[in-house]
Amino acid sequence: MIKLIVYIIFAWHWIAFLPDHQNIKIYLAGDSTMSIKDISTYPEHGWGMPFVYFWDSSVTVVNKAKNGRSTRTFKEEGLWKSITDNLSEGDYVFIQFGHNDEVIEKKSFTPPDSFASNLRTFVKDVRLKKATPVLLTPVARRKFDENLKPVDTHESYAAIVKTIAAEQRVQLIDLNTLSLRMYEEMGADKSALLFVQLKPGEHPHYPKGKMDNTHFNELGARMVAQLVLEQIRLKMPDLAERIYKP
Repeated sequence: MIKLIVYIIFAWHWIAFLPDHQNIKIYLAGDSTMSIKDISTYPEHGWGMPFVYFWDSSVTVVNKAKNGRSTRTFKEEGLWKSITDNLSEGDYVFIQFGHNDEVIEKKSFTPPDSFASNLRTFVKDVRLKKATPVLLTPVARRKFDENLKPVDTHESYAAIVKTIAAEQRVQLIDLNTLSLRMYEEMGADKSALLFVQLKPGEHPHYPKGKMDNTHFNELGARMVAQLVLEQIRLKMPDLAERIYKP
């Protein structure tokens, strides 16, 4: 009986000092709306920048998103391989493309069929490493119609992301819809406060000013990152357990 009690006490102490979670990484694959910005472009921010501060010490966020990339160019330039070569079991990969895939005039243009095929490949590659893919529709641009209602500029490519998520049974964060809703709640004028909108002479990095309705400032990046965080809490309880707790 005494030996049993000693064993139980020893086991309890051993368990108590085990780490709460194995360490994992969250990889971010996407475009300029998600990427880390050079200081010369400040106050422009990708939402992946504030996203790193949401997690406890068991999580490392690796932001591989790059300006101007589409699913096709992300693969062609080896950025996707830089993720899959380092993936470990238990990791997550958040995949958000569409901004540059959908614009025919851009060299990064990816036709709808190829866009869908690339997303399928991304999902397959992540699962082969026993990691978890998460698909995100592209975050919305700020555009309002004459009735001051937000205009969905990503409708067709966001629909493809949703289709692939359902087909592949992948967790989906519909960031396009969530951000459109946020802009509508804020209104046409106040939503401009989320973006890089500067008058001439207002900031030394943009002496001629800048009116950008695609790229976020610090506030906008944080607000979008918080939309993503909210969805993680709602849809991914295992990952949500790793959110920082004071």
